[in-house]
Formats: sequence, C-alpha cells, structure tokens
Amino acid sequence: MVFENSLSFAKRLDEQDPLKRFREKFIIPGKEGLQKIYFLGNSLGLQPKTVKAELNKILEQWADYGVEGFFEGESPWMRVHDKLVHPLSKIVGALPHEVVVMNQLTVNLHLMMKSFYRPAAGRIKIICEAKAFPSDQYMFETQVRDHGLHPDDTIVEVKPRKGEHTVRTEDILSTIQQYRDSVALVLFSGVNYYTGQVFDLKTITQAAHAMGAVCGFDLAHAAGNIPLQLHEWDVDFACWCSYKYLNSGPGAVGAVYIHERYHTDPSIPRYAGWWGYDEKTRFKMEKGFKPEPAATGWQLSTPSMLLYASHKAALDIFEEAGMDALHAKRKLQGNYLLFLLNELVIHFPGKIIEVITPQQEQEHGCQFSILMHFRGREVFEALAKEGIMVDWREPDVIRLAPVPLYNTFEEIWQFASILQQILEKD
Repeated sequence: MVFENSLSFAKRLDEQDPLKRFREKFIIPGKEGLQKIYFLGNSLGLQPKTVKAELNKILEQWADYGVEGFFEGESPWMRVHDKLVHPLSKIVGALPHEVVVMNQLTVNLHLMMKSFYRPAAGRIKIICEAKAFPSDQYMFETQVRDHGLHPDDTIVEVKPRKGEHTVRTEDILSTIQQYRDSVALVLFSGVNYYTGQVFDLKTITQAAHAMGAVCGFDLAHAAGNIPLQLHEWDVDFACWCSYKYLNSGPGAVGAVYIHERYHTDPSIPRYAGWWGYDEKTRFKMEKGFKPEPAATGWQLSTPSMLLYASHKAALDIFEEAGMDALHAKRKLQGNYLLFLLNELVIHFPGKIIEVITPQQEQEHGCQFSILMHFRGREVFEALAKEGIMVDWREPDVIRLAPVPLYNTFEEIWQFASILQQILEKD
C-alpha cells in the first residue's frame, strides 16, 4: 500500500477497517468530554465495557449460592478455567491442556524456574537478553543464589552491538553455541519491553535444544500482540501477564504454557498445592501429591473468580475479533506509524528523533520506541498536554503502542502531526 501523510487518508483507512466496531467495546479515557489518544496498551490495556457484567455474575452467584457457587449456578466456578484456556491457546499457539491461568507473571516465572532450571554437572548458565525487564533480572538473581551460585558466574546477557539498540539473532545463536557445554536454560522475552524488538522464538528454541538446554520465554509484551506458535515451535515453557495487550485489568491474573511432554514426567520438580492435585481425587484430601496430568498440575491456590471474570470479558472480545484479523490490522497500523515517523526523521535532520524499534515487519509488534536526542522529557510532557497518552522510559525513550482492538489510524496520524508541531517549536 502507498501511504499518504494526510488526515483524509487516515480516515479512509478507518472507514475500510473491518475491526472498527470493536473500539466501541472499550472505555476510552477522556477529559471534559473529549477522548484521549491512548497508546499505552503495552502497559495497561483499556477496560472492556462487559467487565462489570461479568464481575456482577460472580457477585450474584456468590450471594445466591455461597461456596456452592463452585458447583451450582449458570456457570459453576469449577469450570470457568475451561472457558479461559481455549481462547488463550489460540492466542499463544498451544494445546488447551498446555495452558494454565494462575498467579501473576513473576510468581509464575519463579515456579517455572523451580521446574526447569536444574543446574548440574557443569551446566549452570542462564542465557538471556541484556536489559530484560527488572523483575526478570531480580528473578534470575535470586533463583541463582538459591542454588548457591553467583549471578556474575551464571547469568550470560546477550547485548546489542556497539552503536546498535537491538540484539542480533546471530549474536544470540553464537552465544548459545559458545556456552554449549555449560548452558542449562535459555530464557528471553518474546518482545523486549524497552525497544519493542520481537525475538525469533522458534530459532532460539531450536538452538537451545540443539545444545541440550531448556528454553522458555517471558511473553508479557508478546501475548495478544504478536503471532505465537508455542507448541509448534517446541518451546518448553512460557509465562505472561494479561493486563497489557490482553486487557484484563490492573494486576490481572497471569498464565503459563508448559509443553505437554512434561505433564506426566515424575522427575520434574515443582512446588505443590491442593488446587494442582488431580481433580478426580482432589476432594479425598489424601497425603502424597498427585498432580493433574496437564499444565493445571502446576497450580497452587484457589484462583480468584473475580480476576477470572475480568479475564473472560477480555478474551471474549479476542474470540469475536479473531487473531488473523487482529494481526492484519496490527501490521497495517504499524507500517503506517513507521511511514509517518520516518517522514519526521527526514524532516528534522541531525538526529533529533530516532526510531529504535526494528522496522522489519516480523521484528516488531504494536510497540514502537522513539529515542529522543533533544528535549525528550519536554516533548513527552507536551504530548500529554495534548491528550496523547504515551509513556516515558529513562533516560530518553518515548514508547507508544497503537493496538488493533481500539486504536484508529486517525489517532496515529494525529499523534505524528502533533509531535511534528511540538518539535518545530523553539
């Protein structure tokens, strides 16, 4: 498609958008009756209008049945999980029994480290990306120390080359090859939170397995954003949150994928809880942990039905929209935003702004990161005054993420136009 930098062209794209009606399913933040431009789906997705109704169903069932709500009513709580894993399995490319909805992201990463980071016989290294989200860094550090190891001797970070902002795939593969005799675990993000770079999960998994290592991923910025085929790519495990692109609310329940080959392997260590016990005999309350023969066997505690309800409201929208249609719009929106940003880079010579997100279609999702070489914080604050909600990452990056469910092409054009006006001011 040949893009144009004009409001009329952006409006035409919106008129032709097969997903345009889905914007009406969300509550758009506003002030004094005017909707803001919300490009923060990479931090917290917007609230579906159906969330209140789903929450009320739980409250009414609680009122009507008390604890029997787990077994009685229109939608017994014991079966709600089944309604979540089927749409989620489509989003992440897994078999339904390979997905479990539980806890939050970092808790789940710690649980997966218990099962899949097993340093022994010289294999102790963890290979990850440099500048992973801090929670991942802290998780790595404490897990390594728990094994009596030192992070400096154990954690290998793959960094961008000098003068570059993103990590080259060939450098990831060469690092895995370099530590082929000592690597125990390869664990990367699906999408780097700072740059928006999409990693090649399939290739990384193949390389890790070729060296005898386990491979997992933190999909916080990937689930609901980019195409995923976890089972087909033979990924061992993955964790994600649901409050970003999955629009399930602040502090929403997280989820885990565990490849089915591990479900009935008794050699896999894990922390155990009653909710992960085999459902067929769970209520016999017997000693001796017997896990559910699925990813659900990693559950610990009774889940929050209120969090499940919010998650269901959001996932229902994904089911209705369809992942193929969402990815098609995401690509078109991303290409249009890149077209406008690249025009600004040319319009302002001397590296005033720089797009540090990869521009190849397969190497970025919804998020784009702009490195501000001049007046960055001031520009960010000026955008906020204009009703444009993006975010600021120290020391000098503005991140924005137009998402296909509720953002428009007109909003993308308005952002670029207002950004140009701000940059033109002395």
